[in-house]
Formats: sequence, C-alpha cells, structure tokens
Amino acid sequence: MAIDILIAGRLPPNVLPQLEKRFRLHRLPEERNEVGAFLQEVGGSIRGLLTNAAQGAPEHLLSALPKLEIISSSGVGTDALNVDIAEARGISVRTTPGVLTEDVADGAIALMLATSRRLMQAERNVRAGRWLKDLPLGNRMTGKRLGILGLGKIGQALAKRAAAFDMPIAYHQRNRNPDVPYTYHDSVVSLAEASDFLVVIVPGGPATENMVDGKVLDALGPEGILINVGRGSTVDQPELIRALEQGRIRAAGLDVLAEEPHVPDALLALDNVVLTPHYASGTTETRLAMGQRVVDNLLEHFEAELQGTG
Repeated sequence: MAIDILIAGRLPPNVLPQLEKRFRLHRLPEERNEVGAFLQEVGGSIRGLLTNAAQGAPEHLLSALPKLEIISSSGVGTDALNVDIAEARGISVRTTPGVLTEDVADGAIALMLATSRRLMQAERNVRAGRWLKDLPLGNRMTGKRLGILGLGKIGQALAKRAAAFDMPIAYHQRNRNPDVPYTYHDSVVSLAEASDFLVVIVPGGPATENMVDGKVLDALGPEGILINVGRGSTVDQPELIRALEQGRIRAAGLDVLAEEPHVPDALLALDNVVLTPHYASGTTETRLAMGQRVVDNLLEHFEAELQGTG
C-alpha cells in the first residue's frame, strides 16, 4: 500500500526525485481557496509532511492530517513547526541541523563587511554613474569588538572567522560555555555595551521574542552595528527602525525580518541597512545537503515499511 506524503513548502531540488518512486506525493495548493477541498480529499491519508522552517506546519494544517506520523522540515528552525502540538500527538519532528553552520557564519561575516564598509551603497553609486559622489567613508572591521548573541554551532563558527579579523569576542546565552575562551556576559544589554558588532543567532519563539529591544540598541550605541542571521522575531523591528533613523546605532545587516517576506518601507528607505532575503545559508552546497537530510529523515522513519514492500 502506498504511503501518502504531503509537500507543503519549498524544498531543495534533490528531494522530490528521490521520493517520487517510493511514496505517493501530494502538493498543497498555492491558492488558499483550493486548500480546504484538497485537504478534505487527501488529508485523511497523509502520513508524512514535507515543509521548511519558514513555511512550517500551521496548526490548521496539522488538524487536517489525523494520520500524520512525521514532519520532515528543511532548515533548523522549529518555531513555525508547532512542535508542542506535534509531539502531543506522537508526531516525529525532524529538521536538518549541522548542514548550514558554515554558510550562515560566512553570511554573517558578509553582512558585517557590507554594513561597515558601505558596500551596497558604493555598488549602487557605481551603477548609477555617481562613483564617489555623496559616498561617506566606511568603517574598519578589523580589531572591532564582536558580541555574539547565541554561541551555538553557528556562533562558534562565526567566532573562528572573526578571530582572523583580530576581533575581541564576547557572547551571551542562557548558560556560560566553559569550553570556549570568549568573554561571557550575563545579559544582552551588557553584551551590547561591550560590542561594536552585535550578531544575533538565537532561535525564534516566545523565549526570544523582542530580545533585542530599545535598551539593547541604546547600549550598542551610535557606533554600533546590528547583524541578524537568526530570526526576525528576536529583534523589536519598529524600535530598530527608529534607532536607525535617529542614528542611535550606526547600521544594521538583516537576513531575517519580523514578517517575511514583507519588508517595511521605512527599512527600504534607509542607506544604513543591508537587507538579504533569509539567504545566509543560500548556497548550492548547503541546500543540497539540507535536501538530502530531509529525504533521509523520511526514509528512516518509514524504513521497515519500505523494505517490506521493496
């Protein structure tokens, strides 16, 4: 008997070719007015859900899948996956940890350089035939103080890269890590006060919502730069916009926003912001590795059943 799998989010290109001969695949309609009828037709037979960390597994979708056994998601974030609901129903939630660490760390360094050296503004000048006109000097990154909010695998990979720029490194998270040589701060405000660059790499969810607020931004100060490669919900976005407009911080490099893909007009209007579309892990190598992990998670879950029908 075929195993029914629902595709409910964007996936790397190597996922579906490996699954289409092993499973019966169904794709969630993109048109909202078609979703209800579709789920009434196939929802009762779906046993696996393929999605990603951004599009997630909404509660209304989970409620329409009574036989769901596993969610296999591309990405490391779980705040959009409704893990509590899934686990209460005995649904396995699998993600793709580890495979995007290096590229996200590289992406953070790229944003640090782009903001401090005004690279995007300089590039726009060249394209517009303005060359150096109205282009202020940038600021050096080498030797500046780096504060890392969330010293997990990505944070530690970033710290290794920052050491090559002779940056003193400090961090904050819930618990001190005794295995690293970096300076620990027991609050985000204290870390921001001691930083020229504050890089946010904590997961989303209620525990970190608006963790970077007005007090943190004021502690970072008018020479400070905020970089976010974690989750948009971690930063108080309206307060960040005010801080950028008022010069309370120097600049920001944002790979994530509060309501993706919506970008506030106020951010688009600012020259001291570099914006990328949740793209820090966006390399071919990482996407294919993530896709393979999505496939492997699903195959491992149904391994015994697939062997029995093979």
